[in-house]
Amino acid sequence: MNPLVQFLEHLPPHIPHSVDEFDRRRHLRDFTLPRAVEHLPLLVAYPRDADQVAAVMKTASACGIHVVPQGGLTGMAGGALPSAGSIALSLEKMRGIEEVDTFANTVTVLAGTPLQAVQQAAQGADRFFGVDFGSRGSCTIGGMLANNAGGNRVLRYGMTRDQVLGLEVVLADGTIISNMNKMIKNNAGYDLRNLFIGSEGTLGIITRAVLRLFPAPRSSNTLLCAVDGIDQVHRLLALARGALGAQLSAFEVMWQDFYAITHDVTGRSPLSPEAGTHFILLEALGSDEQADGMIFARFAEQAFEQGILQDAVQAQSLSDAESFWRIRDSSGELSHLWGKGAVVNFDVSVPVARAEEFVTLCREALARDIPGGEAVFFGHLADSNMHLAVPDPSGQQREAICRTVYATVRAMAGSVSAEHGIGLDKRQYLHYSRSEAEIALMWRLKQMLDPQGLLNPGKVLPESLA
Repeated sequence: MNPLVQFLEHLPPHIPHSVDEFDRRRHLRDFTLPRAVEHLPLLVAYPRDADQVAAVMKTASACGIHVVPQGGLTGMAGGALPSAGSIALSLEKMRGIEEVDTFANTVTVLAGTPLQAVQQAAQGADRFFGVDFGSRGSCTIGGMLANNAGGNRVLRYGMTRDQVLGLEVVLADGTIISNMNKMIKNNAGYDLRNLFIGSEGTLGIITRAVLRLFPAPRSSNTLLCAVDGIDQVHRLLALARGALGAQLSAFEVMWQDFYAITHDVTGRSPLSPEAGTHFILLEALGSDEQADGMIFARFAEQAFEQGILQDAVQAQSLSDAESFWRIRDSSGELSHLWGKGAVVNFDVSVPVARAEEFVTLCREALARDIPGGEAVFFGHLADSNMHLAVPDPSGQQREAICRTVYATVRAMAGSVSAEHGIGLDKRQYLHYSRSEAEIALMWRLKQMLDPQGLLNPGKVLPESLA
């Protein structure tokens, strides 16, 4: 029997779904580049709660059909791409804030809820959610958890994993695992929560979460500055950590080439690209506007007095701060700004002290291996996360570019994925950052929790252990 016909015969009629080609094409791909071969899902299921997700998985298990979970489709590693003969399980109808608990400092949300909605709910309760990045309006909590997303404020608040107290997850056979814990301390047995966070929908489908909130900041100070040389970047980071302490929430570094592109095309920056070799966007969040402002001003004075800064401008308003952040967030527009066709984006980690060495080696390797090879660099340097973008005007050099960049990451004992996940694009490079024993253990976990291999097939793990 046709797998789709069989699936539809067994699917409970109350589960929202669509076989319309327009709907299926809407779920064809995420934010990654188009591929020569893409697979339309046979069907898109739109469950509204965990029970309906469980019903879909029970039906899929009975029919032996693959299921690809999808959130906001903002992923950059191909983690939400449908495989051949699969159905897409979209969580877009599972959105909503169930509760904001100001005593426990938690917010309980459905997995399809956009990040921005969580931020707004926290703000409405005079609280703060610690994760933020440019796709906040469209990315969903479930996708963030599945990828253990990072973002701009990892330096202070940690990764998405660090914001989670409780989870509800549907397993491949339709079993619902619910531990909607609100307690910070809970050492009762194995930490199943962290088994699913970062697993990219290969072990289970996250349907609800209890997230941590923090007191709303009463002060925010933002500085855009230029320095001359990586040594001064490190000196500035050390000074900021000492002077600002826990208030330091972001330390974003942009190499001159990246900064020049965004400056020349957008005209957004108050600093000239000639002001330095590295440009830093620095943010501090605190609890006392007047006192924190004085501490921040003194920090900036010390940075000038010690000869660290070449030039700097401090945001005088929320509008100023937002304009500074838009410079950094222009990374998502590089294919348009660059005017060089396709762009291959990378999200890697290298030891902080070796960041400039990585940049130098990467430039040399790209120039050697790729005709006209070049790159621009930027990232959350203080937490070891580096981003780079490499133009691929012909659209034919992607694999060669990836091999060159990831070989450089491997040589520096770095990670091929800092915050965007492994997905489909990086699985062949997973062994660059994980040992054979670690990958074997990952396979055993996958086979135990999903023995039929139904959940998000072909993602994260290599095809074999060889």
